Amino acid sequence: MKKIVGKAFVLGDDIDTDQIIPAEHLVYSLDKPEEKKFYGRFALSGVPDSVSGLPEGGIPFTQPDKFESDFQIIVAGKNFGCGSSREHAPFALQVAGIKAVIAPGYARIFYRNAIDGGFLIPYECFESLNGTIKTGDELEIDTDLDLLHHKASDKQYPLRPLGDVADIVEAGGIFEYARKNKMF
Repeated sequence: MKKIVGKAFVLGDDIDTDQIIPAEHLVYSLDKPEEKKFYGRFALSGVPDSVSGLPEGGIPFTQPDKFESDFQIIVAGKNFGCGSSREHAPFALQVAGIKAVIAPGYARIFYRNAIDGGFLIPYECFESLNGTIKTGDELEIDTDLDLLHHKASDKQYPLRPLGDVADIVEAGGIFEYARKNKMF
């Protein structure tokens, strides 16, 4: 695949889909460009500062006047994406500019929705990194080697290999993958 380079946004454990994209923001069209950009603006707007792992005073995920975040990689705790079966959650993160989420574990439905829609790469780490990496740290993910490089410490962390997931996300989702591979 490629390398994903960007700034980290660090979150705690059990970030649910209502925190990723609160229900009151599900009123925008997923197809109309002038409306769907609001999913990026309101992504992670339901996460309270007390669980976000942010420095005191907080750093917003998306600036109030922007539709895309300054962050490209989320580093979260366990059970990321728990809650309701909301396909809007990985979609909102993608619209905000997130390329990958790194967490020790995911809610099954979020993991599946992220892959099926080709929205972002849900990488699993072998150890919790949300206490080591700080919001704003520069990261590089080598998707060929399944390796995370934390530039501030110059440490590397192995990530669980993606297997076929990488091909599905790269194709743009399960249906594009099936078309590309002449499965229907």
